[in-house]
Amino acid sequence: MNLKEVRLPDRYNYIAVFLTLRCNFNCSYCINSFSGRKIPNDITIPAQDWINVLNRLVSREDLPVTIQGGEPTLHPGFIEIINSLKKDLKIDILTNLSFNVEEFIDKVNPLRFKRISPYPAIRISYHPEFMDLHQLVKKAAKLHKAGFPIGIYAIEFPWEETRIQVLKKTCEGEGIIFKTKEFLGKYHGNIFGTYIYPEAVRREKRGKCKCRTSELIIGPSGDVFRCHHDLYSNFNSIGNLNEQDFAIQDIFRECDEFGYCNPCDLKIKTNRFQIFGHSSVEIKNIGKPPKDVLSRSIDLDSARI
Repeated sequence: MNLKEVRLPDRYNYIAVFLTLRCNFNCSYCINSFSGRKIPNDITIPAQDWINVLNRLVSREDLPVTIQGGEPTLHPGFIEIINSLKKDLKIDILTNLSFNVEEFIDKVNPLRFKRISPYPAIRISYHPEFMDLHQLVKKAAKLHKAGFPIGIYAIEFPWEETRIQVLKKTCEGEGIIFKTKEFLGKYHGNIFGTYIYPEAVRREKRGKCKCRTSELIIGPSGDVFRCHHDLYSNFNSIGNLNEQDFAIQDIFRECDEFGYCNPCDLKIKTNRFQIFGHSSVEIKNIGKPPKDVLSRSIDLDSARI
């Protein structure tokens, strides 16, 4: 079945494609688990289905599809998907680089990632609990020398400053782009991160609001979610890209989960042009939820932890 085109609103800043929520690491600080809820069972769609639904997207030269997870390379059709997407759809990858880089170099043309952008298309995340930084840079250097546009990104962990500085110098020695990102989440009881609505991530009390996103967030089954909170909790899907009539509605949506937001949605960051001050969502009409909604939310927490 040929699916009709899905056009993105002009103000959209990001397309997040979660091929899988599975990961071969189990980092204690993982932002995917910020809510305290168990990540839902991962039901991912086959490679050909991903190719079909992503090829219906009509994006812009400066707005790539960012393939991520979990660890996206765990999807058995990862390379097939990369090689089969239409050429006018730009591709980015977020990865922990645990995959076979020699096979990737052999099967994927680095020109597939050629685009005009102030940041690299393949962004490698450093996870000190599971990685040897020298081995990481060694693998990244192979991709770099093969012509792939890569960069290594480290979270500014309060307890990892020394190793991050070593990683920075090691990357510079190999000519690899190195950047850091602000640590988001809790450490020693304190919330870290810079947020447009700080009260939204404290997980102290729930409230109602209306929220509008600037991102297309696609889960492993092709479901589309209004935010990362809903993606990781696997509820409130607003449609599925396999649906013939799916279309993006650029609107404010009612929400009963304000206060339990995921930091990814609320952090103040750079946009795709690397201009600082962007946030993924706009929120308005913040208030308290009805008692029945609060009770239902507590029941959901009990069921998912």
